[in-house]
Amino acid sequence: MTDESASASLLSIRHLRKEYAPGLPVLKDINLEFPRSGVTAIIGPSGTGKSTLIRCINRLVTPTSGEILFEGVDLTQLSGKALRLMRRRIGMVFQEYNLVDRLSVIENVLSGRLGYLPAWRSFLRRFPEEDVTRAFDLIDAVGLNQDFATRRADALSGGQRQRVGIARAIMQNPGVVLADEPTSSLDPKTSVEIMELLAEISTSRKVPIIINIHNVELAKRYAGRIIGMTGGAVVYDGPPAGLEHVHLKQIYGGEDFL
Repeated sequence: MTDESASASLLSIRHLRKEYAPGLPVLKDINLEFPRSGVTAIIGPSGTGKSTLIRCINRLVTPTSGEILFEGVDLTQLSGKALRLMRRRIGMVFQEYNLVDRLSVIENVLSGRLGYLPAWRSFLRRFPEEDVTRAFDLIDAVGLNQDFATRRADALSGGQRQRVGIARAIMQNPGVVLADEPTSSLDPKTSVEIMELLAEISTSRKVPIIINIHNVELAKRYAGRIIGMTGGAVVYDGPPAGLEHVHLKQIYGGEDFL
């Protein structure tokens, strides 16, 4: 990898390794480059390290070794305030939504700005007027009309909750969005809608999105790049059109994936 290619990347992962138990790596020498645009889908069987990889990027999980260079900064070397400041630039969409049920939709979306506020404003949840206006705009942008703004999060369907989670992530003005199994708790129709929304947001807002997903067909339909993992290692990295039966057999370890 040349210095020029490294500087062109938004996110560079170099020799990343994660062990939860000594000598038993969940991630084995992962090396990946992510550009400043587009949707990337990470596929692979359960337990192969997909979620661990996503969570290492935003440091919800601490890597055992290696580098994660985001906007030129090695996230593995950060802690405390420096890590909190960098996390503002990394939006996260969760499988189980991670909304605050007792809060309204607009309050959940605005929570994406908490990292940007002075401590006293964060404590009182006093948001600038421009943030409130933008939050309402994002509620519209993710397909929820203004009537949803004052509804409690626990009154929403799964698909609606995921839309709120996406709006909250975009509210951060992120340099990248990570989505950890964003469709696995949803029915097939809603899963398609959420993937369409993520792809549209990536294009319209020019933000790269990295999605950990089990559904291979959805990955092929909506991602411009697919990373296939098995046993903690990358075994395929390329366009959806290049993902063939032989690759899927290698990734999933047999014919049962069909």
